[in-house]
Amino acid sequence: MTNDNYIGVTTGTIATACSLAALDAILDTPDIACVKVETPKKTLDIIIDECKKVSQDKAYAVAHKNPYNDPDVTVDLAIVSTVELFDKTGEDDVVITGGEGVGKITKPGLQIPVGDYAINPVPRRMIVKNLKDKLPEGKSVKVTISIPEGERIAKKTMNPKLGIVGGISVLGTTGIARSMSSDAYKNSIVTQLDVALASDIGDLVFVPGNIGEKLALKKLNVTKEQIVQTGNYVGFMFEEAEKRGITEFTFFGHMGKLIKVAGGLFNTKHAVADGRREIMVAHAGICGVGQKDLQRLFDSKTTDDMMDILNELDVSVEVSNSIADAIKDRCKQRFDLDLNVFLVDMEGNFLNDNMEIITKK
Repeated sequence: MTNDNYIGVTTGTIATACSLAALDAILDTPDIACVKVETPKKTLDIIIDECKKVSQDKAYAVAHKNPYNDPDVTVDLAIVSTVELFDKTGEDDVVITGGEGVGKITKPGLQIPVGDYAINPVPRRMIVKNLKDKLPEGKSVKVTISIPEGERIAKKTMNPKLGIVGGISVLGTTGIARSMSSDAYKNSIVTQLDVALASDIGDLVFVPGNIGEKLALKKLNVTKEQIVQTGNYVGFMFEEAEKRGITEFTFFGHMGKLIKVAGGLFNTKHAVADGRREIMVAHAGICGVGQKDLQRLFDSKTTDDMMDILNELDVSVEVSNSIADAIKDRCKQRFDLDLNVFLVDMEGNFLNDNMEIITKK
């Protein structure tokens, strides 16, 4: 495997490697410690942890994803492929299914049909391509991918929200996982929109993350299925929503995140850009706050501290309304979107009052 600490491999590549090793074991290849896997990008050497032939026509192999410089919950996770050779009776040379720890699709809108195991199209094609040419004449194989810790790990992923139950997904579009890959994360969060559309779910509420989701469910008259998490990629998710014809929705979240959008910052990651105090001071100034208090705001560490000062000056709602209007205007300038903006504190208390109220009774 590559020594580049910034590059890893996908779960799809590991599943393919295990499948290849198990087939080799059936075909009596001795001492399988490493296999060559052809991915859409390049051929990779993948280390096999264990490979065992359990009968004349059946074997299994185990491998894991080596750590690389990325907060990937599937790193070090064992992936197992059990391969069974049988006489060919249909058109398929390679039949692929899931086992323990591989999720099942329960909602439409994903790349895999409802009822199927969450083994994505590229990993499926990789497994077929790597195994097909090795099959003896007149034979087919059944490949069962299992991930013993998959159900536990799935709770840390988007799978439950997307209606993938019982485990994780076998993913990958290139076979290679790059460090801090924003593309991989974007691909995972944008599927929320496809699931919502396929399920005909309307009145969507976009939130930055888990805290926003919990507060929205507590304060608004909405269901979990209506919540869409943007992560830090607000601009990306808004653009994808617009592409899909979703042009009206609620944008709900903590002032500390949403205020950045008022300044035109559509990636809200702190390391990328931060203008919270500058934006707050600008809107406070618009609302008539004096220079001395503007300096106090500018010297504050958090937006919660700033809101305390604005409450003291009795202008917190006015300033929050100004920021909410700026968020709407920024989004209209960049996208064709009509937003209902809710700015809240960490307890979910509404900070602005210029929105359409959809509170719980």
